[in-house]
Amino acid sequence: MPQIYITGMNLQYRIDLLSKLGEYMLSDDAEWIAAKEKASWQNAWFIPEFVELATKNIATRFLKQETLNDWSKNIKSEILNIKTTGIVMAGNIPLVGFHDFLSVFISGHKAVIKASSKDETLIKHLCNKIIEWENEAAVFIQFEEMLKSCDAYIATGSNNSGRYFEYYFGKYPHIIRKNKTSVAVLNGNETTEELNQLADDVYLFFGMGCRNVTKIYVPEKYDFVQLLETFKKYNWLADHSKYRNNYDYQLAALIIGNKFYMTNGSIVLTENKSVFSPISQLNYEFYSNPGFLKIDLEKNTDLQCVVGKGFIPFGDAQCPAIDDYADGVNTLHFLSAL
Repeated sequence: MPQIYITGMNLQYRIDLLSKLGEYMLSDDAEWIAAKEKASWQNAWFIPEFVELATKNIATRFLKQETLNDWSKNIKSEILNIKTTGIVMAGNIPLVGFHDFLSVFISGHKAVIKASSKDETLIKHLCNKIIEWENEAAVFIQFEEMLKSCDAYIATGSNNSGRYFEYYFGKYPHIIRKNKTSVAVLNGNETTEELNQLADDVYLFFGMGCRNVTKIYVPEKYDFVQLLETFKKYNWLADHSKYRNNYDYQLAALIIGNKFYMTNGSIVLTENKSVFSPISQLNYEFYSNPGFLKIDLEKNTDLQCVVGKGFIPFGDAQCPAIDDYADGVNTLHFLSAL
């Protein structure tokens, strides 16, 4: 890939553009409203409530001027040797690949993006908005269906696609992310408010994000009644046809398999060793020694985060800070070393 030498958009100017984008995402601009509506009807999982939540989280937690200034304080003001970074984005939740774009753009490198067909409307609209405000940004942002001849790659997908990424991108500097999920540890003394916040960690985005809690660890003889009652705040998800189809299927599978289960009408709880669970199902496992459990969880490479007292606070799983890097890999450090 030919080297690019452009110095007009220095770091502070890029920060100003991104801060302006955050303000735009919090606005009632007609074009932005239309883009969010289009994303919702193109992907039935992207209901307006979850699109609004995802975009608001990005605007408030990533794109504030002071946040961007602090996060980028070790980035050089001008990058003379600009590298082209290919980004393969996932499409499980709205704008799930935005942080990778943000990292490349603020680093001063060129982003060549392969957007997911499930989530292309929002990211393309936002990138085009940046280019509309600053024509020179078009040099740094490009969308392609196939990524070729990039200097580095950041790719997110399933374990199967991860093997594909390793084969094609392995000889270049790369970050390749595969299946991850999150769990919660309960001690049995949680308040109603904490269980209410845990419900957010479980149900938001239909449980499809890597930061969604798909399994809970509970002490022996744990009473599930209060948890199931509190989780009823999300019973409205059962009115969503795709989610309901998953719920009915998982419930039927457990019944046919003669497996013990509990349900509140919108989620099925069943005892299962796996940290991964299908949509509408929450696995649980009993534990007796909190110390041993913590050691086991720290060793588990399938986990994106752990929620609970002594871990990430209840309700914060889907609200990562700008420096809460996926898989614990610092994207800015990776890009600065190119």
